Amino acid sequence: MRLSEARIDALIAEDIPYFDLTCEVLGVKKQPGRMTFYTREDCVLSGAGVAARIGKRLGLEVPFKRSCGERLTAGEEFLVMEGEAQQLHMAWKVSLNALDHMSAIATKTRRMVDAVHAVNPHCEILTTRKSMPGVKDLQVAACMAGGAYPHRMGLSETVLVFDHHLTFIGGMDALIEQLPQIKARCCEKKIFVECGAADAERLVRAGVGGIQFDKVPVAEMPQLVARMRALEPAVTLIAAGGINETNAAAYAATGVDGIATTAPFTAKPIDMSVRMELL
Repeated sequence: MRLSEARIDALIAEDIPYFDLTCEVLGVKKQPGRMTFYTREDCVLSGAGVAARIGKRLGLEVPFKRSCGERLTAGEEFLVMEGEAQQLHMAWKVSLNALDHMSAIATKTRRMVDAVHAVNPHCEILTTRKSMPGVKDLQVAACMAGGAYPHRMGLSETVLVFDHHLTFIGGMDALIEQLPQIKARCCEKKIFVECGAADAERLVRAGVGGIQFDKVPVAEMPQLVARMRALEPAVTLIAAGGINETNAAAYAATGVDGIATTAPFTAKPIDMSVRMELL
């Protein structure tokens, strides 16, 4: 995930507009020290690269860093920063906040990915664009550290027709009628349509590239998937709507190619902390 220096600066500026007043008034800002990050919970690490760049941007050395995507056990150390006390304290919470939240998302994502791959190695977890505004880059990076892929990074990336689009085009019949012209306008992209079981068959017959099944009960999915594959083996089938850790494996077992989910974004932050020592 590419993050510009301006993006790193913006993360820092949220918490440190000027300087660390506490270190200033205590008279310790120039004291040399070391800050070691560790986790109190088993987790999948994410945000270590972001935290390291925050530290370096603040003038700290980073002699040790574990890689994003690695599994950590409770008590493990994964990042070390060294430098002056004021810079250590300036990097502390900004880095830890990113690590807590990103590692939580990565951990929850990895649980879902592992559950899905255990029953269907060819099915992928695809995280939606329902991320918190302002932190999409961090949340997407965390999901990818957990083994998922972004479903859609934004509206400019893919063609996905929702019910709301049908309101303006004249309904499902009008969409199917105009599909040849729509495909011609966007010849480099697949046309996906979100729908229920009732419209899936005629959309596949009409030549859509993919179907996103919205809130179709998992019990109905195996027969539906088999029917779509019989019509067009190359059609991409995505399950979406209310899919989380409790039912992701069941949906994957139906034979879909991917599962679109928002669930990883709701992960509870991992309990992480730091130790500081004087050098």
